Amino acid sequence: MEDIVQAYNSVINQLPTSIIPLVKIVIVLIVSAFIIKIADRFVARIFFMGKSEYRNFDENKRKTLASLLKSMIRYVTYFMAALNILEIIGVNTASLLAAAGVGGLAVGFGAQNLVKDIISGFFLIFEDQFNVGDYIEAAGVAGIVDEMGLRTTKIRDFGGQIHIIPNGEITIVTNHSRGMMRALVNINISYEEDLDKVLKALEDVCRQVRTKRNDIVEGPTVLGISNLGPTEIVVSILAKTVPMQQWSVEREIRKAVLEKFKDEGIEKPYPRMVYINKQSKGEEL
Repeated sequence: MEDIVQAYNSVINQLPTSIIPLVKIVIVLIVSAFIIKIADRFVARIFFMGKSEYRNFDENKRKTLASLLKSMIRYVTYFMAALNILEIIGVNTASLLAAAGVGGLAVGFGAQNLVKDIISGFFLIFEDQFNVGDYIEAAGVAGIVDEMGLRTTKIRDFGGQIHIIPNGEITIVTNHSRGMMRALVNINISYEEDLDKVLKALEDVCRQVRTKRNDIVEGPTVLGISNLGPTEIVVSILAKTVPMQQWSVEREIRKAVLEKFKDEGIEKPYPRMVYINKQSKGEEL
């Protein structure tokens, strides 16, 4: 190392005095670019190549963490290069850093929310609370995670609108994309219908849907009578699906039930009104 420093000094001392600062600045920039390039390769090797504990992380999280680490190394390198260049051109960096410390303290009080957002974003990513593509509820918004960053999270709702939420405001997250999802369908049946016939028809529907769909993990199963309404008997059908397919399975079950009831001649209930007067017991309208 000492030999390299001596060789560097001997080369610099042989140069004309007027161009020495310029040569030093060029050397600082070259060294900085070399450090950033080596650091980028090192981070990529840690997160994406070889046998590493980070290989077990989700790909989106690994990309985000790798990007974060690269940014931190890049900014630190830029900062150190800037200090060296200022020293070369004759600026007293010690007094400059002292002034920056006082100004940074003032700025820090105004940047508390920014720091809070960044820290919250880091823990959201590191703890794997949700990933891009998950359907979540957070900060009063429900939708698909479109993008995750250290400061903000972008959620696209079913209307297509993008909600940009500061990570510091995400305190409770409901993730609908982890584990099995519930598909629940309530079928209304008229009191006049043969209940055994209806239940048998619904069992046939469940077998039909189970055979047709590959995204159903459990069921569908006829749970039985779940409620007695004023004009209808309510029978529930339950299925467990892979994430984000529960609504599609519910629609499939409703369509199959409608077609089955049409084939079997089973009528759906409808509101009725009974008119009673003194001359007759009752007349159904």
